[in-house]
Amino acid sequence: MKTPPQLQVLIEDGVIDEVLRPLKSGKEAAVYVVRSGDDVRCAKVYKDMAQRSFQQRVQYQEGRKVRGSREARAIGKASKYGRKQQEVAWKNTEVDALYQLREAGVRVPEPHGYFHGVLVMELVTDADGYSASRLGEVELEADQAKQFHAVLVQQVQLMLCNGLIHGDLSPYNVLVGPDGPVVIDFPQVVSAGGNNAARSMLLRDVNNLTAYLGRSAPALLDTWYGEEMWELFQAGELLPDTVLTGQYTPDERAVDLDSVREAINDAREEALIRQQGREAAAEEDL
Repeated sequence: MKTPPQLQVLIEDGVIDEVLRPLKSGKEAAVYVVRSGDDVRCAKVYKDMAQRSFQQRVQYQEGRKVRGSREARAIGKASKYGRKQQEVAWKNTEVDALYQLREAGVRVPEPHGYFHGVLVMELVTDADGYSASRLGEVELEADQAKQFHAVLVQQVQLMLCNGLIHGDLSPYNVLVGPDGPVVIDFPQVVSAGGNNAARSMLLRDVNNLTAYLGRSAPALLDTWYGEEMWELFQAGELLPDTVLTGQYTPDERAVDLDSVREAINDAREEALIRQQGREAAAEEDL
């Protein structure tokens, strides 16, 4: 495999010793498995801004702090320098979030530094030491799905208590490690207190997870953890150890329930079909 130029710089600087293999490539970045001394880690190489759409990021950037008044003005004017600074800020956001959330006890990969636009961090592995699968690639029994849901809701709660919302949380931004789920991919992380779309993004994050895990554990589809969490947060009553019930009575005059619960309703139907299939199979075995 030809070593990417961004990683060759890290080898020359002694940050890593070897690029072992590609791990995955997405719309924002490519991730490689690398060796640093005796440790195997991963390196996230962000794609050039020419390959990425700024239009899709406007909603996420609201409320983010920029390092320096000059940079803030340039970004506001959308100048060439401003677009470059916007790209730098986009990458720094994930790095800063990882350090902050790791310190707060959120289950995220341990960061090992940010060098020349490359984020080096822990390689999340499974029980056998292989690269961990994404949650969306794993079949779960009902009890395990409930357990994973509880863990992930707790991670969302811890993030919110630290003023952050993932913003793009789904079964494909969660890895399954030997000790349970690990949340990844934070370049689109949202300021909970400074973004007007914060509530809708929080609900979308929680509903995405609930819809997927509810396929294996249909009882989850009748929970309202996102709504409950946000109401407590707005009231200043949400703490890292607050015990959530998943129960919530919405104000139907102020909430578009059809939009908010669309993913949940779709998942409920699929879960019922799966349950009927399991019952039919069980009858055939009798």
